[in-house]
Amino acid sequence: MPTKTLFVPPPKLAELGIDLLVINPVQRWLTILVPFLCAGFYFVAAFNGHWFAAVGALVYLSFVTYGSTSHDLVHRNLGLSRRTNGIFLTLIELLALRSGHAYRLSHLHHHARYPEDDDIEATASKKTLLGALLEGFTYHFKLWAWSLKRAKGRERQLILVEGNLAMLLMLGAILLCKWTAVPIVYVVLMTMGAWVTPLVTSYVPHNPHGKTELEQTRVFRGRAFSIIALEHLYHLEHHLYPAVPHHNWPVLAKRLDPYLEQQGIVPVRLWF
Repeated sequence: MPTKTLFVPPPKLAELGIDLLVINPVQRWLTILVPFLCAGFYFVAAFNGHWFAAVGALVYLSFVTYGSTSHDLVHRNLGLSRRTNGIFLTLIELLALRSGHAYRLSHLHHHARYPEDDDIEATASKKTLLGALLEGFTYHFKLWAWSLKRAKGRERQLILVEGNLAMLLMLGAILLCKWTAVPIVYVVLMTMGAWVTPLVTSYVPHNPHGKTELEQTRVFRGRAFSIIALEHLYHLEHHLYPAVPHHNWPVLAKRLDPYLEQQGIVPVRLWF
């Protein structure tokens, strides 16, 4: 009979290198500016009739907000002051018509509680593929309501204000339809982009039925996944070391590979 691999806890971050926590000023401010540039580019391109480019800008905006910029702001990984970090989290998530502080509350809860039943971010991971897709239609409304019930004090006030501002932006886009369709198309496209959140961030990377923390989140490797996900598909690495900003995930993965191999973790690969 094959010998079962003895579980060894992941190495401490200090063993892998505290340089993984460091990003330079260009990386920091480019990360923050890109969402605003994407939104601005959409309106310039759309008002000039370049719809293909405009849609592409919003696709990228959806990707970098929830997947990297907002995600780093949630974990306060960009080296900003607490106040500045909070302001940008609010503004950047509002570009995507979402509440940044609701996202922060639910995501930090996810790190603390996954894969328990009260982890709202893990809900889609326990569903079928179709169920995960359907979850996207109501997920962000559920997340906002879930966060309002659990938040207290100033955080609850921020979540309430952010949600109402997002709805006001949507209402403004509807009212402007009399003169231009550009804002309402923005709202529709950003809403459609939000529908895939449970599929991409919960169903694909998680396996809540795994026996250990290493088996409950999938490992992805190979150039194909790196290209498709723009070097963002390092979810297990992030679960193990949430303080590492997204810029350093690929390096973190390489340093962690010997440990994962020793623990018998087989990565998911696509073609090459």
